[in-house]
Amino acid sequence: MAAALRGCGRALPFIAVLKLLLLLLLLLLLGAALGSAGATVYFQEQFLDGGLQTTENSKFYAISSRFKPFSNKGKTLVIQYTVKHEQKIDCGGGYVKIFPSNLDQKKLSGDSHYYIMFGPDICGSDTKKVHVILNYKNKPHPIKKLIRCKVDGYTHLYTLIIRPDQTYKVKIDNEMVASGNLEDDLDFLPPKKINDPAVKKPVDWDDRIEIDDPNDVKPEDWDEPEYIMDMSAEKPADWDDAVNGEWHYPRVKNPLYRGEWKPRQIDNPNYRGVWPHPQIDNPNYSPDYSIYSFENISVIGLDIWQVRAGTIFDNFLITDDEEYAEDFGDETWGETKGPEKEMYIKQTEEEQARERATEEKYFEQQFKKKLERKTQSGRDRAEKNTDTKAEL
Repeated sequence: MAAALRGCGRALPFIAVLKLLLLLLLLLLLGAALGSAGATVYFQEQFLDGGLQTTENSKFYAISSRFKPFSNKGKTLVIQYTVKHEQKIDCGGGYVKIFPSNLDQKKLSGDSHYYIMFGPDICGSDTKKVHVILNYKNKPHPIKKLIRCKVDGYTHLYTLIIRPDQTYKVKIDNEMVASGNLEDDLDFLPPKKINDPAVKKPVDWDDRIEIDDPNDVKPEDWDEPEYIMDMSAEKPADWDDAVNGEWHYPRVKNPLYRGEWKPRQIDNPNYRGVWPHPQIDNPNYSPDYSIYSFENISVIGLDIWQVRAGTIFDNFLITDDEEYAEDFGDETWGETKGPEKEMYIKQTEEEQARERATEEKYFEQQFKKKLERKTQSGRDRAEKNTDTKAEL
């Protein structure tokens, strides 16, 4: 009995620890479940038939979907969707817009008033960026940061997060690519500080990095006219002074002309750098802690122009929960990204194999034609020799 008790005494702490660990694990799982359950999903659309795709080149597209109006005041706002440019787009939009409830969906156009514009835009080699544009006091304000979008043919997940503390985050494929403060990165408000208008730069402040070299002198033979008379020209025989006026030698470019002379530049020994203009508080600045919020958010839509169509949109989501959005992205885009790449690699290999087969067939045909021409040429020579012998 004593031995048995001692054995139980040694085993009890282990069992108690195990139970405690199981209880903690259960609480963590329950917390995660409650967190997801607490998420408010304002809009969610998965096209189970493959996605919403543009089909015609050089066309303006406008399509939208309405949901129950809501306000993001005091809440996080998450806008998320997937984009795939499988046509290797060279110019076209891939962004979405969020509209107020008073939008007339039948008249949706580029002039329609919107709250938020977010997503990739590609046009040539210059424009390959992610738009983040927020409307404030009926004026759109684009982000001042350059956020580069994805330009390959794969599906990518784009996420915009706007928080009540007026910070934002942009994610691509569930990885952050940009973040910051709305007031700092978008010109909603006048600057907090301005240059003091009462202070002027000192007269003796020299901010010239380089100056003229005082020892550099213009060469004596420098000054030559830009144009001179072509003395080798002759007056046309049919020139009529009464009709055309008095004839003059034409003016031609002077090969000795060297342009305006300027002394060479040297480092300024008195350079003091850029003068730091003292700043003061801007009297026109007034903080606004509600620039992140919008009332009666009720429509999401595509309002884009595409030169080359074929873009696929899918997995639209508007929610107030960042974790839910990330999990939703992993369950949709995350589950298909691997097979998609494998399929792309397989298709590329098959296409390359077809190209090689076509090339091999072409060269084989060319070789056969060359061999036939050579054989025919030999026959022609043989017949010619036979005819020659017959004539002899």
